[in-house]
Amino acid sequence: MVARQLDEQIAGRFPVGQRLRVLDVGMGQGTQALRLARAGHQVTGVEQDPQMIAAAREELAGEPEGIRERVRIVQGDGRDTGVHFLPGSFDVVLCHGVLMYIEEPDPLLAGLARMLAPGGLLSLLVRNGDALAVRPGLGGDWAGALTAFDTTTYRNRLGLDVRADRLAELTSTLAGIGAPLHVWYGVRVFTDTAADGAEIPADVEALLAVEERAGKTDPYRGIAALLHLCGVRG
Repeated sequence: MVARQLDEQIAGRFPVGQRLRVLDVGMGQGTQALRLARAGHQVTGVEQDPQMIAAAREELAGEPEGIRERVRIVQGDGRDTGVHFLPGSFDVVLCHGVLMYIEEPDPLLAGLARMLAPGGLLSLLVRNGDALAVRPGLGGDWAGALTAFDTTTYRNRLGLDVRADRLAELTSTLAGIGAPLHVWYGVRVFTDTAADGAEIPADVEALLAVEERAGKTDPYRGIAALLHLCGVRG
């Protein structure tokens, strides 16, 4: 779903066929990086975890040479982008599923905004701090739901204590770092309670259509598990 939303924003902002310079901070095993490289873009992935880097390199090794040449991997945690890259070096910067692990994300976000060329796109995927009570509430965990109303911290499915972000606060942050919010989506409106490893349903296209519609529509997007925010460098 995030891929569809990202493609929508790229298509609406850049000329068709333009080879973009993409920075993927917290690239994980390289799912988005490889997808964008296959689309013809030049992608630099930043990742701290050696195991994730190894997995990304293994995936990359199975790609044709032309795609392999379009991907560069740098080991780092995303807060040192100024050491590796010059300001304005990228047309698109992704930071998906990273902010929840960082106690003070503002310096990271400011650094990422500096990496963008004028008119560049900053794509963030964060846990929705305005809807933390939804998952425990739907699961019948009433004590957990009551607690979630008054906090932005939570325990994720890996058993780690992490944090969420509120839309209003991130909107203010993006304006302050020169990449004001352009559009935002909800992600996993109806599917957040699905079990890990659940089988893909036979009517998956209908499911995706519903999630896509809900992710763009109020009030549904406001209770999504995740928020996908797109800021644009002024």
